[in-house]
Amino acid sequence: MISRARTPLATTATAAALALALTAGLAVTGAQASPWEQDERGARGTSWTAAWASAPQRPSTGFKPNWSEAGFDDQTLRQVVRVTEGGDRARIRLSNAYGSSPLRIESATIARTAGKASAAVEKRSITRLTFGGKAGVTIPAYGRLTSDAAGLDLDPFESVTVTLHLSGTTGPATFHAQSFATSYRADGKHTTDADGRAFGESTESWYYLSGVDVGGSRTPEKRDGVVLFGDSITDGFASSTDRDRRWSDALAERLEKAGKPRPVLNSGIGGNMVLNDSAWYGEKSANRFSRDALDLPGVGTVVVLEGLNDIGYSETDKPTYKPAPVVSARELINGHRTLIREARAKGVRIVGATLLPLGGSDHYGKHAAAVSDEFNQWVRTSGEYDAYVDFDKALADPKDPERIAPAYDSGDHLHPNDAGYRAMARAVDLENLR
Repeated sequence: MISRARTPLATTATAAALALALTAGLAVTGAQASPWEQDERGARGTSWTAAWASAPQRPSTGFKPNWSEAGFDDQTLRQVVRVTEGGDRARIRLSNAYGSSPLRIESATIARTAGKASAAVEKRSITRLTFGGKAGVTIPAYGRLTSDAAGLDLDPFESVTVTLHLSGTTGPATFHAQSFATSYRADGKHTTDADGRAFGESTESWYYLSGVDVGGSRTPEKRDGVVLFGDSITDGFASSTDRDRRWSDALAERLEKAGKPRPVLNSGIGGNMVLNDSAWYGEKSANRFSRDALDLPGVGTVVVLEGLNDIGYSETDKPTYKPAPVVSARELINGHRTLIREARAKGVRIVGATLLPLGGSDHYGKHAAAVSDEFNQWVRTSGEYDAYVDFDKALADPKDPERIAPAYDSGDHLHPNDAGYRAMARAVDLENLR
């Protein structure tokens, strides 16, 4: 068993990033405080909970065309997300974590989305966002901030559109590479447009937007949010675009149907690793765990599913992460122990997950198979996580347990399809989510 000492672990976040992290009202936070928790109740007593989240990444080419390396120049960016908690107030969280220069937001709005896969919004719901009482704000390099509270009434599972006017030249943009949702761009200022005619360009990434929080009289004052933390399987790779078919979506819907509604937040990054950073795939888990999971408002439980890339990249011939180190089960387990200690230091329940079958995929080989088996046995038997979910058994082909069952396989033998993500949600014992 590991020590349950309450001492927080150090991270490798730069001092500059910590010093410039901002909260509502643009108050600078210190290195020991979460930028979202320092004023979590807000200036008017609003209790905030994260209703949607996305993990920021440094600008990179990615698997599909995106705008992160080129950035923006006097353009309006419109992004659609789905919240899993309701409230009568809303605010957004913005991140310039990987920006090397200040980011100017000239104006911003939030509104209900008018339809699936559409840049249009409901006209009467368009609400101007402010930052410290002002329409525009400049986020320093490496900084992050929240908007002021906006009076927008939202229900769980509503789609929300956030629109940002980026008046100057931004330089390379902090973003989330794989959104599996369509974002839109227009030249000039279009933050209050109800129709989507001006938004002639689209991409499947999110830019600068790292969260939507809700609060008010309808928002429970308790830490019951669930963060799913991991790699491309958590991110929702191969799920249907614009249809909210990730396993985080399926879990939120299952909780609602079971009469146990609570926010479910997705902090997956495609290609992410426990032990190593990547230019494409985000910082390693320990370096981003606090920012992307533990520090989100209202979080009580984190489910960790990560390690397939650590053990699988050394088996593949793909050039995106080369040379890939050969990782042992002991190294991978120790990486997970770091996350366990950090969660317990913050008083957050942490649930481990076994790695999915990888037979037949480009991540498969004798070494990866052996490490996966040893790691999964540790998750099941060690008792070091507060609880665990056995995705390996839930998605395995009964005829060949080394492989994902054909009904759940997206086709690459590594990522589930929509049905597979629903199966993952069904595998969770809801009593294990505090």
